[in-house]
Amino acid sequence: MLIIGCDFHPSVQQIAYLDAETGEYREQRLSHSNGEAERFYRELHQKADSIRVGIEATGHARWFERLLGELGCELWIGDPAQIRAMRVRRQKTDRQDAQLLLKLMLDGRFPRIWSPSPKNRDLRQLLWHRHHRLVQMRTRIMNQLQAVAMNEGVRRRQGLWSKAGQAQLKALSLDPWATRRREDLMRLLDQLSLNIDELTKALEKEASDRSEVRYLMSHPGVGSLTALAFVLVIGSPDRFHCGKQISSYLGLIPCEESSADRQRLGHITKQGNSLMRFFLGEAAQTIVRCDPGWRRQYLHLMMRRSRQIAKVAMARKLAVHLYWMWRKEMEHQRTLKIGPHARLPV
Repeated sequence: MLIIGCDFHPSVQQIAYLDAETGEYREQRLSHSNGEAERFYRELHQKADSIRVGIEATGHARWFERLLGELGCELWIGDPAQIRAMRVRRQKTDRQDAQLLLKLMLDGRFPRIWSPSPKNRDLRQLLWHRHHRLVQMRTRIMNQLQAVAMNEGVRRRQGLWSKAGQAQLKALSLDPWATRRREDLMRLLDQLSLNIDELTKALEKEASDRSEVRYLMSHPGVGSLTALAFVLVIGSPDRFHCGKQISSYLGLIPCEESSADRQRLGHITKQGNSLMRFFLGEAAQTIVRCDPGWRRQYLHLMMRRSRQIAKVAMARKLAVHLYWMWRKEMEHQRTLKIGPHARLPV
């Protein structure tokens, strides 16, 4: 087996590799733009029976992961923070980083992390593109059209997007360039709405084909987008032992800097997936409006602390509920019969 420690960069990579049978050790610097790295691994695959490559978690490495998967090489992705903490020397070079990765793999101390499958990543791109690109672009366009209408004395809020509101917006008498701006914005709004509807249908179809997503959708206030995003981000419920780890993974726990007998808590860490936190917050607000128990707890927290803290608490509670529903493979109504609130009157 060949064991390779790879310090990966977008344009080059520095590797240090060892043949476990012969003990031969080599170092090399490979370029990406001229295909040198791809040729090296393809030639190495023909000589060695098995290859294990270790890199830090980084971006712009999808092509490298696909190449190793095509060649049948084993790829280990490590936690950069833990690897950085294991570095002893104060000097830092690409060569030393590659040597450190190789040493950690040989000693069995490599901090390997979970990596999503290619299909999982592709569906994440669909979610990210729909919300963080198209939906946000549509929101900005709608805000500009609202400003155009309000400048002409028309203030209809959500009614501006009805048929009557759209007809009134088109009938406004504007200056030539203002008219051009209104027409362009309305044309872009119609095109974006069509694209968003198409992507939404694709996501709903993917959600209906997954049994775990259907379990989560049985919870009030949780739709297909929130349930599918939760499944894609978490990956598998077996990765976590309790709901506290879910909250920490999604960045919904407070920062802490405690010492001696004094405890200092700050804002939430926000170390997890930002899109998942947004979906959980939106779904929690929907549950608060329709579920009396959730609303009672939300109002209690809001009066004791603040509205922002209450929203985060409800989002964290929802994340824990979804985790246990998925892990136990139970729908929401079934969890009400076996939970701590089972004997409470309906």
